[in-house]
Amino acid sequence: MNITEKDILVDLYQKNSKHSGYQILPKALKTLIHEDVKQFISRFEQERLDWLLSQIDFSGKRVLDIGGNTGFFTFEAIEAGAKEVIYVEGNPNHSDFVSKAKDILGFNIDVRNKYFDFYSDLKNDRIDIVLLFNVIHHLGDDFGDQGSSKEEALEKMKEAINYFSDKTNIMVLQMGFCWKGDRNELLFKNGTKSEMIDFVKSATIEKWEIQSIGIPEEKDGKTEYRELSLQNIERFDSLGEFRNRPIFILKSKG
Repeated sequence: MNITEKDILVDLYQKNSKHSGYQILPKALKTLIHEDVKQFISRFEQERLDWLLSQIDFSGKRVLDIGGNTGFFTFEAIEAGAKEVIYVEGNPNHSDFVSKAKDILGFNIDVRNKYFDFYSDLKNDRIDIVLLFNVIHHLGDDFGDQGSSKEEALEKMKEAINYFSDKTNIMVLQMGFCWKGDRNELLFKNGTKSEMIDFVKSATIEKWEIQSIGIPEEKDGKTEYRELSLQNIERFDSLGEFRNRPIFILKSKG
């Protein structure tokens, strides 16, 4: 039996890793790969994308997707009109998958198999939009100094956010409550949205303007991101940890 490009793509998609199964398929790949090829735990990619598209115009923009996993937001940014996406992912199986898929689709995606360096990467480049989804709370684990204390890690997370202030116009930021994904290591004492929002506001006050904060709400079994309000700022444990993570859209002051 001849092995086709589609077979290779499916094989790469099924490779296991610490963060495999984190993203659903983008629209462009649903004709090539059946979603029942593998079980996925949705992190509400479509709902987050809907929020982004209501807030940001991707037309003609250069986009940087850090920790792009299997490329959902990378491919969807191209579909939304981005002229180029730089996709950065440390896992070789994921980056190989995106590389193969973008070749098949003919999408303008620059695939970089590496962990982003928040001290030196992008120094001589400028990007229109940076996607920093659920990366920085892994500082000290997937990247960065593993010997850092939690307090040192929080300061380095602030530095990582501000690193982009003179390198992009818009940054989309989402982070988790648990340091390095460890449920026993809360970054904020009570694990609340208010604490995280205060942290981001404090970190960004000099270099960024917070354009909007999207908060997931559930109604009739459906999740939708809405603008921050007095009602949805409360933590709702019934939604689970992920749907208590706000999405910040930051505009550079630089």
